[in-house]
Amino acid sequence: MYLYVKSLHIIFIVSWFAGLFYIPRLFVYHTEANERPEEERRILFRQFVKMEGLLFRAIMVPAMWLTLATGFTMLYLSPAWLSQGWMQIKLGFVAGLLVYHFGARKLLYELKAERFRFSSFQLRLWNEVATVFLFAIVFLVVLKSAVQWIWGVVGLLIFAVVIMGAVRMAKKAREKKSV
Repeated sequence: MYLYVKSLHIIFIVSWFAGLFYIPRLFVYHTEANERPEEERRILFRQFVKMEGLLFRAIMVPAMWLTLATGFTMLYLSPAWLSQGWMQIKLGFVAGLLVYHFGARKLLYELKAERFRFSSFQLRLWNEVATVFLFAIVFLVVLKSAVQWIWGVVGLLIFAVVIMGAVRMAKKAREKKSV
């Protein structure tokens, strides 16, 4: 039974992360569309609102709940995992991922109300947060107790800096290309 639930858990995680990776990208395009001529902007605005809403409601929310349900089922079937430090840390990252998920929902509502608080560059950085969560959770699950706190945190910070640097370089390349 455990392995069936674990298999479903992985499938639901992949689905959830697909949405978590894609919705910020839509936010970037939505924000950039705001700079288009009025007629084009209105058409794009309606399309992005539709796409973002559908992605969030039809994929991200069900995948999140199914991920949590299968995760809690695995913990119910193997309660000893809860006493392990790596699992406690993983659950902390999952809590952070939930904050990220609901932060994306807040951004979705703001963009739908035509409130553009963030630049496309800031949203590109926001897009990378899910990647950091993914790396942290996968390494914790795979390495378990082999992950030492200090090196794990340092590695995660270095990874975050590399991602931010890559985003900045891509932005400069796009700006150079458009000139």
